[in-house]
Amino acid sequence: MPVTTRWLAASGSVCLVSLALAAPAMAQASTHWRIEDPAVSGEVTGTGAPHRLDEAPSAEEQMPPQLAQAPAAEATPQAAPTPANVDETALRFFARQGDTRRLEIEIARLRALYPDWTPPADPLAVPVNVDEQLEAVWELYSQGRLAEARQAIAQRQGDEQGWQPPADLLDRLALAEARERLINASEIDQYETVIRLGSENPQLLTCGEVDVLWRVAEAFARTERLARAQDAYRYILTSCDNAQERRATLQNASQLLDQPMLDELLALERFDDAGTGEFAPVRDDLARNAVARGGEDATATVPAEQLARVDRLASEGRAASDARLLGWYYLQRENYVEAEKWFRMARESEDSADASEGLALALMARGQHAEAEEIIYPWRGETEDTRNVYLGAAANLLGTEPRPTLAAEVLTRIVAEVAAARDVAAARQLGWYARAWEQHETAGQWFSTALGWNPDDEPSAYGLALTRHLLGDAAGLADIKRIWAGRSDRIQQVGLAVTEPAPAVPTTPAPPVQQRSSAPAAAPAAMPQTGIAASAYAPTSPIAPNVAPQAAPATATLAPATNTPTQPTRRSSCGAGSASPGPEASLQQGWCLMDANRPVEAARAFEIALQASSERIRRDAAWGQSLAYLRSELVDEAAVAAVAAPQTPARANELQTAILAQRAAGAFERGRYVETLLALDQRAQIAPERIDLMVLRGYAYLRLNRTGDARRVFRAVAGTGDREGLRGLAAVEAELQQTR
Repeated sequence: MPVTTRWLAASGSVCLVSLALAAPAMAQASTHWRIEDPAVSGEVTGTGAPHRLDEAPSAEEQMPPQLAQAPAAEATPQAAPTPANVDETALRFFARQGDTRRLEIEIARLRALYPDWTPPADPLAVPVNVDEQLEAVWELYSQGRLAEARQAIAQRQGDEQGWQPPADLLDRLALAEARERLINASEIDQYETVIRLGSENPQLLTCGEVDVLWRVAEAFARTERLARAQDAYRYILTSCDNAQERRATLQNASQLLDQPMLDELLALERFDDAGTGEFAPVRDDLARNAVARGGEDATATVPAEQLARVDRLASEGRAASDARLLGWYYLQRENYVEAEKWFRMARESEDSADASEGLALALMARGQHAEAEEIIYPWRGETEDTRNVYLGAAANLLGTEPRPTLAAEVLTRIVAEVAAARDVAAARQLGWYARAWEQHETAGQWFSTALGWNPDDEPSAYGLALTRHLLGDAAGLADIKRIWAGRSDRIQQVGLAVTEPAPAVPTTPAPPVQQRSSAPAAAPAAMPQTGIAASAYAPTSPIAPNVAPQAAPATATLAPATNTPTQPTRRSSCGAGSASPGPEASLQQGWCLMDANRPVEAARAFEIALQASSERIRRDAAWGQSLAYLRSELVDEAAVAAVAAPQTPARANELQTAILAQRAAGAFERGRYVETLLALDQRAQIAPERIDLMVLRGYAYLRLNRTGDARRVFRAVAGTGDREGLRGLAAVEAELQQTR
């Protein structure tokens, strides 16, 4: 049992009610890990041969030279004090501070040094040290202000001839300075220095300093001395009792040791009366990590026990992250039925972009393209991967044979996303889809647009050649053949022989594919028009490949709380009825323009609406203008517009989080990583940090060479089951390898 204390607060004072010291705690306090094991050579430990190392400066090294003499008195050998002369200054100080943990450690230390000494039943009952100057030094020490403590000691020695600080205080300062140097060296990856400082200060290698033991173990592992790292972890697991620290030890070891070494440490697990092992959470995480690796690499082998463990966790705990891990694992192994099962379970627990992306891929592999398109559509703008999956689902849906009859709503959103992403494959499929429904003019426009985005796309050129031939455009066909001469035999054969059977006329009417010109395409009489003008999505001529479309940020999904207009049907519907529309009409016009993805014009309309006398109109106008500027990636202007009129707390918070998120992303893209972290820190004060922003934070730390912070963030991301966390950890390891 560890040292235990119980305090009661009564009448403004703190009273120690009971104090029990058990043998195991005494053993832990009086022993330390033998970093220089006699069975291990100096070459193995890295402490045998002297060699120059860059060291992190300590507080003592930063002092003026004259202050470095302060601890000289401790070099003089002194006889061990009798129990009556035991220095209890530190004990009484920790008692007055209410620092239970340090009080326990101090009592255990004194018992180990002076076996005949008996701790006072109540340290506060004994007259306290009235030396206020000495108390101030102890206070500085307890706050970690070591250099200031040294300064205060030197100052008093200069003022009072013959005064010497307690030896215990000097010992503690020296040990704290050694700890500080070791931690500093660990933070900047000076692993040889960490090992040397641990060897020189064995008092730090105890159960009371588990963090130091972890750092020494990591130093051994990073310098390819895995056996010594395992020894450090084994010492903790065989000597220390704190349950949380024992679990954390296994978690640290799992990041550095191979599986056989880790299995040896897992064998040191302790069990409660019910037979539950203390390392069950660690085993769960190890199983999750193994399955996550399997989800990244189809050749990775995952032990059956670990796979079954994650299966049980996902089934019993219903955690979306566990179900997603299994979904990606089975998707990598082309077991699409199992993948679909787990991704559906993940979406039932927590719908997310990652689960929807995986489910869409599984459904596409099984030919269920319509459901895949519907599932991934709400998440299409989350990441580049989700956008690509959506475009793939849309292209596969359009290319399904026989051609499906798609609702006008589905066709409209496919056209909008294809135009925004300038996706050649999907544009080509729109051409083939239109051709299947005998909308040849529309088909030709889509093939031409695909070629405008990629002039070397032969399938689009072939589709355009077939369309030119079908429409009797001999000159257009000849021009295509001239361009592709020597590059495509089948294009040269168009018009000379039967190159493709005529498309079958669908048995049921279908809405026409969205046109790529300013007027609706002429469709067969039996096929109704959708009434949606194509010019809302694309120009009348092919788009030059080097012109990037305007990307709408994630904040574009925000909608006004009131007066949100319906989806406009034509570009002209956003025009006002008069040359100078009033504020109310300008507000409606602004929302209409936002729906048409014309944020610059929308911002101007909202500016007019801001002149209204109605507080409601001004509030909605300021809200809309902020969204318009965010969609235009004008973050500073969005921040100004956000305060143009008072907003509800919910709206203000939503705008501020969106502005800071976009500001962080913009700073990262410009290489301003410190500004990135500042923006993320500000956002974290008003809203929880999303996973994608945590990933951004991790890479910002990595670019600033703060590998320790980057590793911590990516570990947290990986703990949620997100694959970006594992990618980030791999990037950290690669960076460390390059700097060695």
